[in-house]
Amino acid sequence: MKDKLLLIVAHNEARRKNAGGTTQPNPKGNFMRTSLGLLGLSLAVMATPAFADETDPPPAVTINGSATVVSDYRFRGISQTDKQAAIQAGITVSHQSGLYLGVWGSSVDDYVTASGQSHQEIDVIGGFKKSYDGTTFDVGAIFYVYPKTKLTGDLTKSNLIEPYVAISHSFGPVTGKATVNYAPKQKALALNQTGPKQDNVYIAGDLSASIPNTPFGLTGHIGHTYGPSWFAIGNGYTDWSVGASYTYKALSLGVQYVDTNGVFLTPTGRNASKGGVVVTLGASF
Repeated sequence: MKDKLLLIVAHNEARRKNAGGTTQPNPKGNFMRTSLGLLGLSLAVMATPAFADETDPPPAVTINGSATVVSDYRFRGISQTDKQAAIQAGITVSHQSGLYLGVWGSSVDDYVTASGQSHQEIDVIGGFKKSYDGTTFDVGAIFYVYPKTKLTGDLTKSNLIEPYVAISHSFGPVTGKATVNYAPKQKALALNQTGPKQDNVYIAGDLSASIPNTPFGLTGHIGHTYGPSWFAIGNGYTDWSVGASYTYKALSLGVQYVDTNGVFLTPTGRNASKGGVVVTLGASF
Protein backbone atom coordinates (compact mmCIF):
# COMPACT_ATOMS: atom_id res chain seq x y z
CA MET A 1 0.00 0.00 0.00
CA LYS A 2 2.76 2.33 -0.29
CA ASP A 3 2.86 5.32 -3.18
CA LYS A 4 5.90 6.70 -1.37
CA LEU A 5 7.01 10.30 -1.51
CA LEU A 6 7.48 11.44 -5.08
CA LEU A 7 6.21 8.07 -4.77
CA ILE A 8 7.95 9.50 -2.42
CA VAL A 9 8.68 12.43 -4.38
CA ALA A 10 7.16 10.47 -7.32
CA HIS A 11 7.11 6.85 -6.13
CA ASN A 12 10.23 5.38 -5.83
CA GLU A 13 5.13 6.51 -5.69
CA ALA A 14 4.24 3.33 -5.42
CA ARG A 15 4.07 3.71 1.11
CA ARG A 16 4.99 4.51 -2.28
CA LYS A 17 4.72 4.19 -0.08
CA ASN A 18 4.90 6.29 -3.27
CA ALA A 19 3.30 7.44 -4.21
CA GLY A 20 2.97 10.09 -5.86
CA GLY A 21 3.66 10.09 -1.71
CA THR A 22 6.95 9.68 -2.40
CA THR A 23 10.12 9.79 2.54
CA GLN A 24 11.84 11.40 6.47
CA PRO A 25 16.43 12.61 12.32
CA ASN A 26 14.32 10.51 14.51
CA PRO A 27 15.27 9.93 18.13
CA LYS A 28 14.85 6.15 17.78
CA GLY A 29 18.41 4.83 17.85
CA ASN A 30 17.95 1.32 16.45
CA PHE A 31 16.15 2.17 13.25
CA MET A 32 18.22 5.28 12.62
CA ARG A 33 21.37 3.15 12.61
CA THR A 34 19.73 0.76 10.13
CA SER A 35 18.65 3.62 7.87
CA LEU A 36 22.07 5.27 8.04
CA GLY A 37 23.53 1.98 6.90
CA LEU A 38 21.22 1.98 3.88
CA LEU A 39 22.17 5.58 3.14
CA GLY A 40 25.89 4.83 3.45
CA LEU A 41 25.61 1.87 1.08
CA SER A 42 23.83 3.97 -1.54
CA LEU A 43 26.33 6.83 -1.27
CA ALA A 44 29.22 4.38 -1.58
CA VAL A 45 27.77 3.02 -4.81
CA MET A 46 27.21 6.53 -6.13
CA ALA A 47 30.85 7.34 -5.47
CA THR A 48 32.03 4.47 -7.69
CA PRO A 49 33.01 5.80 -11.16
CA ALA A 50 31.64 4.18 -14.29
CA PHE A 51 33.74 3.81 -17.42
CA ALA A 52 31.97 3.30 -20.73
CA ASP A 53 32.64 4.16 -24.34
CA GLU A 54 30.01 6.49 -25.81
CA THR A 55 29.73 4.13 -28.78
CA ASP A 56 28.86 1.15 -26.60
CA PRO A 57 25.32 -0.17 -27.04
CA PRO A 58 22.90 0.32 -24.12
CA PRO A 59 23.52 -2.28 -21.42
CA ALA A 60 21.03 -5.11 -21.05
CA VAL A 61 20.88 -4.49 -17.30
CA THR A 62 20.89 -1.10 -15.58
CA ILE A 63 21.11 -0.24 -11.90
CA ASN A 64 19.59 2.90 -10.41
CA GLY A 65 19.51 3.99 -6.81
CA SER A 66 18.67 6.83 -4.48
CA ALA A 67 19.40 8.14 -1.00
CA THR A 68 16.98 10.61 0.59
CA VAL A 69 16.39 12.61 3.75
CA VAL A 70 12.82 13.81 4.34
CA SER A 71 11.34 16.00 7.05
CA ASP A 72 8.36 13.62 7.41
CA TYR A 73 7.71 10.25 5.77
CA ARG A 74 4.15 10.45 4.47
CA PHE A 75 2.52 7.36 3.00
CA ARG A 76 -0.76 8.10 1.29
CA GLY A 77 -0.97 11.29 3.28
CA ILE A 78 -0.31 9.77 6.71
CA SER A 79 2.91 10.27 8.63
CA GLN A 80 4.81 7.04 9.28
CA THR A 81 7.31 8.78 11.57
CA ASP A 82 5.09 10.78 13.96
CA LYS A 83 5.91 13.88 11.91
CA GLN A 84 9.65 13.41 12.46
CA ALA A 85 12.41 13.16 9.84
CA ALA A 86 13.44 9.92 8.13
CA ILE A 87 16.32 8.57 6.10
CA GLN A 88 15.57 6.43 3.04
CA ALA A 89 17.49 4.54 0.39
CA GLY A 90 16.62 2.34 -2.56
CA ILE A 91 18.10 0.44 -5.47
CA THR A 92 16.47 -0.96 -8.62
CA VAL A 93 17.84 -3.41 -11.17
CA SER A 94 16.14 -3.20 -14.59
CA HIS A 95 16.43 -5.43 -17.66
CA GLN A 96 15.98 -4.16 -21.21
CA SER A 97 13.02 -6.56 -21.55
CA GLY A 98 11.09 -4.37 -19.08
CA LEU A 99 11.49 -6.58 -16.01
CA TYR A 100 12.70 -4.87 -12.85
CA LEU A 101 13.37 -5.69 -9.20
CA GLY A 102 14.01 -3.19 -6.44
CA VAL A 103 14.45 -2.75 -2.71
CA TRP A 104 13.56 0.44 -0.84
CA GLY A 105 13.83 1.17 2.88
CA SER A 106 12.85 3.87 5.33
CA SER A 107 12.83 4.50 9.03
CA VAL A 108 9.34 4.43 10.57
CA ASP A 109 7.81 4.87 14.01
CA ASP A 110 6.70 1.79 15.93
CA TYR A 111 2.96 2.53 15.73
CA VAL A 112 2.81 1.43 12.08
CA THR A 113 3.23 -2.26 13.06
CA ALA A 114 1.01 -4.67 14.97
CA SER A 115 3.48 -5.30 17.80
CA GLY A 116 4.92 -1.80 17.95
CA GLN A 117 8.45 -3.12 17.78
CA SER A 118 9.76 -2.45 14.27
CA HIS A 119 11.36 0.86 13.36
CA GLN A 120 12.23 -0.05 9.79
CA GLU A 121 10.18 -0.56 6.64
CA ILE A 122 11.67 -2.47 3.71
CA ASP A 123 9.76 -2.68 0.41
CA VAL A 124 10.60 -5.38 -2.10
CA ILE A 125 9.26 -4.34 -5.53
CA GLY A 126 9.09 -6.35 -8.72
CA GLY A 127 7.32 -5.84 -12.01
CA PHE A 128 7.31 -5.25 -15.74
CA LYS A 129 7.33 -1.82 -17.40
CA LYS A 130 7.16 -0.96 -21.09
CA SER A 131 6.56 2.21 -23.12
CA TYR A 132 4.74 2.61 -26.45
CA ASP A 133 4.41 5.98 -28.22
CA GLY A 134 4.73 8.00 -25.04
CA THR A 135 2.51 5.73 -22.95
CA THR A 136 4.07 3.60 -20.21
CA PHE A 137 2.45 0.49 -18.77
CA ASP A 138 3.66 -0.79 -15.40
CA VAL A 139 2.46 -3.96 -13.66
CA GLY A 140 3.98 -5.35 -10.47
CA ALA A 141 3.69 -5.92 -6.75
CA ILE A 142 5.10 -4.46 -3.54
CA PHE A 143 5.86 -6.55 -0.46
CA TYR A 144 6.01 -4.34 2.63
CA VAL A 145 8.22 -5.89 5.32
CA TYR A 146 8.74 -4.67 8.89
CA PRO A 147 11.83 -6.41 10.31
CA LYS A 148 12.03 -7.22 14.00
CA THR A 149 14.23 -5.05 16.18
CA LYS A 150 13.64 -7.15 19.29
CA LEU A 151 13.85 -10.88 19.95
CA THR A 152 10.19 -11.12 20.97
CA GLY A 153 6.99 -10.31 19.11
CA ASP A 154 5.41 -11.47 15.89
CA LEU A 155 5.38 -8.88 13.11
CA THR A 156 4.03 -11.16 10.39
CA LYS A 157 0.59 -9.57 10.74
CA SER A 158 2.11 -6.24 9.69
CA ASN A 159 3.80 -7.55 6.53
CA LEU A 160 1.68 -6.87 3.45
CA ILE A 161 1.68 -7.66 -0.27
CA GLU A 162 0.05 -5.30 -2.77
CA PRO A 163 -0.10 -5.78 -6.56
CA TYR A 164 -0.47 -2.66 -8.72
CA VAL A 165 -1.15 -1.46 -12.25
CA ALA A 166 -0.12 1.98 -13.51
CA ILE A 167 -0.50 3.78 -16.84
CA SER A 168 1.23 7.07 -17.63
CA HIS A 169 1.40 9.28 -20.70
CA SER A 170 3.54 12.29 -21.54
CA PHE A 171 2.17 15.42 -23.19
CA GLY A 172 5.29 17.45 -23.90
CA PRO A 173 6.71 18.47 -20.50
CA VAL A 174 3.62 17.19 -18.65
CA THR A 175 3.10 13.58 -17.58
CA GLY A 176 -0.17 12.17 -16.25
CA LYS A 177 -0.35 8.89 -14.35
CA ALA A 178 -3.17 6.69 -13.06
CA THR A 179 -2.50 3.92 -10.55
CA VAL A 180 -4.58 1.17 -8.96
CA ASN A 181 -3.18 -0.80 -6.01
CA TYR A 182 -5.09 -3.82 -4.73
CA ALA A 183 -4.15 -5.57 -1.51
CA PRO A 184 -5.92 -8.94 -1.29
CA LYS A 185 -7.38 -10.16 1.99
CA GLN A 186 -4.71 -10.50 4.65
CA LYS A 187 -4.25 -10.04 8.40
CA ALA A 188 -2.41 -6.73 8.09
CA LEU A 189 -5.66 -5.12 6.88
CA ALA A 190 -7.88 -6.43 9.67
CA LEU A 191 -9.28 -3.74 11.97
CA ASN A 192 -6.49 -3.00 14.45
CA GLN A 193 -4.82 -6.07 12.89
CA THR A 194 -7.20 -8.43 14.67
CA GLY A 195 -10.30 -10.25 13.45
CA PRO A 196 -11.02 -11.58 9.95
CA LYS A 197 -8.78 -10.82 6.98
CA GLN A 198 -9.85 -7.91 4.76
CA ASP A 199 -8.74 -6.34 1.48
CA ASN A 200 -8.06 -2.81 0.29
CA VAL A 201 -8.05 -0.78 -2.95
CA TYR A 202 -6.10 2.43 -3.53
CA ILE A 203 -6.72 4.56 -6.63
CA ALA A 204 -4.52 7.54 -7.42
CA GLY A 205 -3.89 10.16 -10.08
CA ASP A 206 -0.66 12.12 -10.49
CA LEU A 207 0.50 15.01 -12.64
CA SER A 208 4.11 16.08 -13.01
CA ALA A 209 5.58 18.81 -15.18
CA SER A 210 9.03 20.12 -15.90
CA ILE A 211 9.36 23.82 -16.58
CA PRO A 212 11.17 24.05 -19.95
CA ASN A 213 14.78 25.26 -19.87
CA THR A 214 14.82 25.32 -16.06
CA PRO A 215 15.73 22.81 -13.32
CA PHE A 216 12.30 23.22 -11.72
CA GLY A 217 9.37 20.82 -11.71
CA LEU A 218 5.83 20.72 -10.34
CA THR A 219 3.78 17.78 -9.02
CA GLY A 220 0.19 17.12 -8.03
CA HIS A 221 -1.40 14.03 -6.50
CA ILE A 222 -4.80 12.81 -5.33
CA GLY A 223 -5.67 9.35 -4.09
CA HIS A 224 -8.44 7.51 -2.27
CA THR A 225 -8.28 4.43 -0.06
CA TYR A 226 -11.29 2.11 -0.26
CA GLY A 227 -11.72 -0.29 2.63
CA PRO A 228 -9.74 -0.67 5.83
CA SER A 229 -6.06 0.06 6.15
CA TRP A 230 -3.70 -0.76 8.96
CA PHE A 231 -4.38 2.79 10.20
CA ALA A 232 -8.07 1.98 10.54
CA ILE A 233 -9.33 5.43 9.48
CA GLY A 234 -12.89 4.24 9.02
CA ASN A 235 -13.46 2.44 5.73
CA GLY A 236 -11.72 4.94 3.50
CA TYR A 237 -10.22 8.40 3.18
CA THR A 238 -8.75 10.76 0.54
CA ASP A 239 -5.22 12.17 0.41
CA TRP A 240 -3.74 14.85 -1.84
CA SER A 241 -0.57 16.86 -2.31
CA VAL A 242 1.02 19.59 -4.41
CA GLY A 243 4.72 20.25 -4.69
CA ALA A 244 7.71 21.75 -6.46
CA SER A 245 11.23 20.44 -7.00
CA TYR A 246 14.66 21.71 -8.01
CA THR A 247 17.25 19.41 -9.61
CA TYR A 248 21.00 19.95 -9.89
CA LYS A 249 22.88 17.08 -11.51
CA ALA A 250 22.22 14.05 -9.29
CA LEU A 251 20.78 16.12 -6.43
CA SER A 252 17.17 17.17 -5.96
CA LEU A 253 15.31 19.34 -3.46
CA GLY A 254 11.56 19.03 -3.12
CA VAL A 255 8.84 20.79 -1.12
CA GLN A 256 5.30 19.40 -0.85
CA TYR A 257 2.10 20.21 0.99
CA VAL A 258 0.39 16.94 1.96
CA ASP A 259 -3.08 16.56 3.48
CA THR A 260 -5.99 14.11 4.00
CA ASN A 261 -9.60 14.21 5.13
CA GLY A 262 -8.98 11.50 7.75
CA VAL A 263 -8.01 11.58 11.41
CA PHE A 264 -5.33 9.29 12.82
CA LEU A 265 -3.86 10.01 16.27
CA THR A 266 -0.47 8.57 17.13
CA PRO A 267 0.43 7.37 20.67
CA THR A 268 2.01 10.80 21.30
CA GLY A 269 -1.29 12.55 20.49
CA ARG A 270 -0.23 13.96 17.14
CA ASN A 271 -2.66 13.81 14.21
CA ALA A 272 -0.56 11.93 11.66
CA SER A 273 -3.11 12.62 8.90
CA LYS A 274 -3.19 16.42 9.36
CA GLY A 275 -1.86 18.58 6.55
CA GLY A 276 1.75 19.70 6.58
CA VAL A 277 4.79 20.68 4.55
CA VAL A 278 7.32 17.98 3.68
CA VAL A 279 10.87 18.85 2.55
CA THR A 280 12.92 16.27 0.66
CA LEU A 281 16.64 16.25 -0.16
CA GLY A 282 17.76 13.37 -2.35
CA ALA A 283 20.60 12.06 -4.47
CA SER A 284 20.27 9.59 -7.32
CA PHE A 285 22.61 7.51 -9.44
